[in-house]
Amino acid sequence: MNFKEKSEILVTCPKEIPQYLEQELKELGYPIKYTRKAAVATEGTLEDCMFLNMHLRTGHRVLYLLEKARVQNGDVLYKNAKKIKWEEIIPKDGYFSVSAAVLNSTIKDTRFASYKLKDAIVDRMRDKFGSRPDSGPNEENTVIFLYWKESDCTIYIDTSGEPLTRRGYRKNPHKAPMQETLAAAALMAAGFDGTMNFANPMCGSATLLIEAAMMATNTPSGAFRTNFGFMHLVGYDERVFSKISEEAVKKIKPCEIKLSGSDISRDAVQASLANIQNAGFSHLIHVQRCDFKDSHIPKGGKFMLMVNPEYGMRLGDEKNLETTYRDLGDFFKNKCKGSTCFIFTGNLGLAKKVGLKADKRHIFWNSNIECRLLEYEIYEGSKRFDNEA
Repeated sequence: MNFKEKSEILVTCPKEIPQYLEQELKELGYPIKYTRKAAVATEGTLEDCMFLNMHLRTGHRVLYLLEKARVQNGDVLYKNAKKIKWEEIIPKDGYFSVSAAVLNSTIKDTRFASYKLKDAIVDRMRDKFGSRPDSGPNEENTVIFLYWKESDCTIYIDTSGEPLTRRGYRKNPHKAPMQETLAAAALMAAGFDGTMNFANPMCGSATLLIEAAMMATNTPSGAFRTNFGFMHLVGYDERVFSKISEEAVKKIKPCEIKLSGSDISRDAVQASLANIQNAGFSHLIHVQRCDFKDSHIPKGGKFMLMVNPEYGMRLGDEKNLETTYRDLGDFFKNKCKGSTCFIFTGNLGLAKKVGLKADKRHIFWNSNIECRLLEYEIYEGSKRFDNEA
């Protein structure tokens, strides 16, 4: 595979995050070709894909374009795909997987499209070598991605393999953790730039704290990953990626802010401490076990506070959480004066119980739940009560 040949690069992400992904790509020096609801397109080489996998915080997968074609049915897909020089992409004794997103009225089962593409790859490789590589669902090796919408068919190399939200530091996820990419986007939406103290009551597995520490120290998002899809392509040169990694590590800087979290759950605190240690930030992030109302708030200088309380999705939970959301409003007014506070929630009904009017509302999706990042400016002596979130 020619790692210096330019092609379109499509970076996928959760819905409502493309604006933050665009910002990242521009800051890294990459042009924006177009934007979809859950993806942003740029251009570059496979070496650029290595760089993007190392640095992007809000992207899920970095897809390198192989082929675009008008395809009416599975037989045409097979015929077109078999023309691609797979022997120059997938090692003959390697392992590959195929994933697909299909919106085609003639295809009732996405697996059919995946099987057709897989068959084309296998048959091409067998014709060239007399043998075929193994294949299956495992994304730890070479990954091929098919996007087929009506008659528009696009085939990519998924250079990430496993999605980039799996940073590698979170060994203990605790319960219903926020995805790393979503946490990074929420921090970007909040305006966190690594220069202000950051507090995270209800810290759960410490994802927000760790992502904030990574931003504050300029630690690249891929620093903890030991495996990417591009490592399993024919022609991969380990020295090139080593240079990219070394240059990224050189730009890591000391942390000049205070980072603190808390949780009332013993299991959550243990999970937080384990994940923080895995990320190498034990000396930077302080976590205590306590009710959020007793959380340590950094003194001196500007600080930001963000909480991600439970949404109360199960029957009966919402009523029990009303007091929690009401207490959050009191906590902001009494202990967080002069700061900016944020609540990330998927329950706008509960958010109204906070008793403060949000100054800004940022829309996000946590899996299939539409969420809001609600922003509250807490002024000294503020008495701004409102039941509207």
